Formats: sequence, C-alpha cells, structure tokens
Amino acid sequence: MAAGLLHIIIGSVVIAGSMEYPKKSLGQHWLKDENILESIADDASISGSDTVLEIGPGLGNLTKYLVKRSKKVVAIELDEVLAAKLLHNIQSDNLEVIPADILKFDLTNLPASYKVVANIPYYLTSNLLRILCESSNPPSTMTLLVQKEVAERICAGPGKMSVLAVSVQLYYKCNPGMVVPAKAFMPPPKVDSQVVFMDKRTEPLFKDLDSQKYFQIVRAGFSERRKKLRSSLSGGLRITKDAADKLLKKAGIDSSRRAQDLSLQEWHKIYELFPG
Repeated sequence: MAAGLLHIIIGSVVIAGSMEYPKKSLGQHWLKDENILESIADDASISGSDTVLEIGPGLGNLTKYLVKRSKKVVAIELDEVLAAKLLHNIQSDNLEVIPADILKFDLTNLPASYKVVANIPYYLTSNLLRILCESSNPPSTMTLLVQKEVAERICAGPGKMSVLAVSVQLYYKCNPGMVVPAKAFMPPPKVDSQVVFMDKRTEPLFKDLDSQKYFQIVRAGFSERRKKLRSSLSGGLRITKDAADKLLKKAGIDSSRRAQDLSLQEWHKIYELFPG
C-alpha cells in the first residue's frame, strides 16, 4: 500500500498549562481515535529504512506511531505554535520538525523514495497533490486522509473522471482505504473522510510525454464539463468545432462524449494527434 501522509491531531491537549484548539483558518480537524491513527500508520507500510514526510503533524498524535515504524520522520507544520510544541510532545531522536508551508517546501531536500502521510484540508488538496506528483523528487507512496468525496474523485474511473483524477493517476496507482466518520474528529467536519493509498508508477504511463501539452488538452476538455467534447475542446483549445470533430474522429473517440467519460489512454490519443 502507500505510506503515510496525515495532517491529523487529537483532541484538546493540555501542554505547559495551555489548551490547544483546532484553527478554522488552517482547516484543522483533529483525529481523536487512537485505533484509527494506529491503523493508518500500519496500513502505510512503513519500514525501519523509510523516511516519512508528515504534513501537518499538529500535536503529534499520528507522529508518535510514525517514529516507531520509520528511520526518520520529517514533520512540516505551518502552525508555528504547534511546531514549537511538537518536539516537547514527541521526544524522539528520529524526528525533525520544520515550521514551514508545505507548498513552499523544497522536496529535493528529502532522500529519494521517501513516503508521505497526511490529512489534507480540502482547500489545499489540488495544489498539494500537483506539487507532490510533479516534483523532481516525488514520494514513492502516499497515504492521504481526505474528504470522502475527494477520495472518490482521486480514485475515479472513466465516467466519473476529473482533472484531479487524471493529474494523480498519470503518476500514481490509487486505491481507496477505510472511511473515517466525521465523529472521529474534533471538531467534527461536515462530511466523512477516507484514506487513499497512492503508489508511484514504476514506469511512466506514457513515454516522452510533454505534460504541459497533455494537461492543456485535458483542461480544455474539462473547461465546460456539461458540454460535449466537440464543444469543450473547440473552446478550450481555440479551434473550430469542425477541427475538434476531425481530431476526435482520428482518435477514434465519439465527439458527443463528455470529458469525464475518457480514460487517460484516450486523452493520450488526442494528445498525439493535436499539433499543439
């Protein structure tokens, strides 16, 4: 399976005489179920030779399980108060805490084949996944706890595809894991969450791919989701509808289909035929 990626914290905890509460501004919902936390760490398939990148460790409720299973945990925490207290909470020689914004963190500082564990706030999901997937030093595996709806989007197949699904599945094989009910968090979010396991493809799905051109076409197709491919590609790629028709016909794709129906391989057929 994948490795750990979790922005998870537990309950209100008294440290040095102060009470810590989740911050709405950072999308913090702290997981308070020890059994679920331990299960996530177990399912991340971490070994004693692994370096784990934990995103949003908070007070270290998941961290304490990760340091026992790995060679090293690098914990990136945006909240400077929580980052300062983490080393007090988790006293371990193999824990490094860095107060930083993960979207600006240099992933090339990590060893190759590191693993990621995180509970990602919804507003951060797409940007973070794009950065991780497209990095010159991407993680070998990721274990993410995200909103259940987002987990379903990441793992979706043709018929329910999205730009997010295409963006992730181009680089990773994705499998859904356990559903975590909202009541397991403090404060409870409005929806349930779900674990997603992501394993980096050992070989590129397509050889010599110009990813910029590929995603130009994909985003064009999804630019008007309710319209048929003929119209959405015409508008998104700034070509005539007749040209879009011919392009799709050459690719063997019915122009009346919609973007969510296409597989990654079908997008690649369009990519190969589009001059760009």
